[in-house]
Amino acid sequence: MTVTSRNPVHSVIFLIGCFFAIAGHYLLLNAQFLAVVHIIVYAGAIMVLFLFTLMMMNLNEASEGHKPALARISAVVSAGLLLFILIAALKKTEPFAPPLTIDHSIGLVKALGNTLLNEYLLPFEFVSILLLSSMVGAVLIAKRDKSPKPELE
Repeated sequence: MTVTSRNPVHSVIFLIGCFFAIAGHYLLLNAQFLAVVHIIVYAGAIMVLFLFTLMMMNLNEASEGHKPALARISAVVSAGLLLFILIAALKKTEPFAPPLTIDHSIGLVKALGNTLLNEYLLPFEFVSILLLSSMVGAVLIAKRDKSPKPELE
């Protein structure tokens, strides 16, 4: 529905629903922290930005012209090929997989913090310095002196 909706605001709202579904998958995988961060960052911040952008652009429903026959035929062939590949892949899978052993430390904030600050300390610090420098640069660019400079004669 996100892709097929003609109204861009409705598409963004459907995309928020997709993000909540992805967060639900994170919960099923016992990654509660990732689910909450996904909802806060994507559904909360980025989608609000998309909505404001769409509302400021004032995009109305555009009339879509008639699609050529070649485009329709290629869409049907592509969908059929994708369906064939999916059916072939599903036939090769085992119907019942053995039960998995669950590690209860997966998805916990403590395990994530230990991994970030022990195994990946150097890349973590590098990314934090990179983000800090980009924020400082954005503030400096935004606070430039906007007074007109005197012209030389």
